[in-house]
Amino acid sequence: MGAAGRGADRRAARVQQSRSSSSASPELSEERPAEMVKMTKSKTFQAYLPNCHRTYSCIHCRAHLANHDELISKSFQGSQGRAYLFNSVVNVGCGPAEERVLLTGLHAVADIYCENCKTTLGWKYEHAFESSQKYKEGKFIIELAHMIKDNGWE
Repeated sequence: MGAAGRGADRRAARVQQSRSSSSASPELSEERPAEMVKMTKSKTFQAYLPNCHRTYSCIHCRAHLANHDELISKSFQGSQGRAYLFNSVVNVGCGPAEERVLLTGLHAVADIYCENCKTTLGWKYEHAFESSQKYKEGKFIIELAHMIKDNGWE
């Protein structure tokens, strides 16, 4: 009998021995790996934007954030410099809303962060208190310091 055969016989003997031992000791059965798989944490789902469109991605982890078609304005100011206003974003989580006095007046905003790497990217306008700023409600600010251009930019 070769070395491989002897190794298989030893493994079978250990499994048989563990099955006959008391139930208080840990089992070495074939079902054990399946239990370990159930206990592992699954990866957070990421949305991917179509490759045919110009997109903006997180500079830290390259998760897609927004399609260029969702860009409303490039003339916003964030806490770390220039920022863009988007109609919608993906792969972004939202914190609790709080009132802040911004350059354009009082707003209720919620910080947004990348769902993949948890970096704070900007904020979401929840409520604008001045009528001239109502167009921002439900829109997203992402600072240029946290995003890069991906797919189709020449």
